Amino acid sequence: MNQPLITEPMAIFAYLSAIVAIVFMLSTVKKKGFQKLFRYAPPLIWMYFLPMISTTVGILPQSSDLYSFMSTYMLPAGLLLLMLSANVPATLKLGSKALFVFLAGTVGVIIGGPIAFALFHSLLPEDAWRGVGALAGSWIGGTANMGAMIEAFSTPDDIMSPIIITDTLVGISWMGVMIALSNFQDKFNRWNKADNSVIKQVNEDIASDVEKNQKPLQLPQLFGIIGVGFAGSYLIRLLAQMDWIPKSEVMNASTWTFIIITLVGILLSFTKVRQLEYYGASKIGYMGIYLFLTAIGAQANLASIIDAPAFILMGIVWLAIHIICLFTAARLLRAPLFFVAVGSQGNIGGTSSAPIVASVFQSSLAPVGLLMGIVGNIIGTYGALLCGKLAQMFIM
Repeated sequence: MNQPLITEPMAIFAYLSAIVAIVFMLSTVKKKGFQKLFRYAPPLIWMYFLPMISTTVGILPQSSDLYSFMSTYMLPAGLLLLMLSANVPATLKLGSKALFVFLAGTVGVIIGGPIAFALFHSLLPEDAWRGVGALAGSWIGGTANMGAMIEAFSTPDDIMSPIIITDTLVGISWMGVMIALSNFQDKFNRWNKADNSVIKQVNEDIASDVEKNQKPLQLPQLFGIIGVGFAGSYLIRLLAQMDWIPKSEVMNASTWTFIIITLVGILLSFTKVRQLEYYGASKIGYMGIYLFLTAIGAQANLASIIDAPAFILMGIVWLAIHIICLFTAARLLRAPLFFVAVGSQGNIGGTSSAPIVASVFQSSLAPVGLLMGIVGNIIGTYGALLCGKLAQMFIM
């Protein structure tokens, strides 16, 4: 393999930062061509698509210490800043429909894996069912659950490689579709006879509170935001690794990190620390999350699709079953498309992408996506264990 053009971590960071900057700047251009382009392909799609292309053509490496740094430190810091900015009383007005749609998506993952595996198992390696369990872990809560399932099912490396390709390409592609669908949520809600008024009202109330109290960012507040985000998330990560905190396949250190971040963030949102939002805390939090998103895209190589066609076909069918369950639940409950988006990404994307997708649909409701991702972290391993065992039954 040829050496990537950019390999030094700081150079990769500069390149990814430039992508985010250029995409956002172009999205603000008033010319009709740019406005139409970003209407149907919002900035977030380009933030993972352009790094993916960069890796495919050999500009960026598929693995780097920088990507691990972003996942370990930048993502938790961004999520903590989002949570402390949350307006919890307003968010609770959304009701329980979001949770029911999320659980329908979880059921879709659990039954979709065995069904898709049954259709393609003759084209797959003998131990591919172990990979089904691992991918189910990722698709009900995220990578932390996948790690637990790799250990639980003793998934071999030759199975994990195509599973990771499938997870990245199919999962990220679906995230892109959900982001694009945000432009059609009003049409969907009218067709589904869904009442979106509460969601819009909560979004407006939260946005209006921030707008009314917004203040110019000063140096003390900027360092306060950075200090709370990075120092707070780092200390929480250390706390989650403490021996006195009970660990299991389900509740590992990574899962505890996100749970504690959510809890601490919610508690801080009831204190004066939340006033940092008036200086732009959530915007800085989004900056970290968007940069993390570029790192996700950079770890996918489109050329890898030729190495795992049967796995990818299985993943597409599997995802289709998840989608059918989601939209069936949304139709029965008359749920708005926003609940479908956060319910799906709370499963498929977990805590890293669910807040991003939620913010695209309703700019002030990223914490709702994070909460769905946390639910996925908690129940994901149990659901993935069941999914893997059901897949194993087809080779007995």
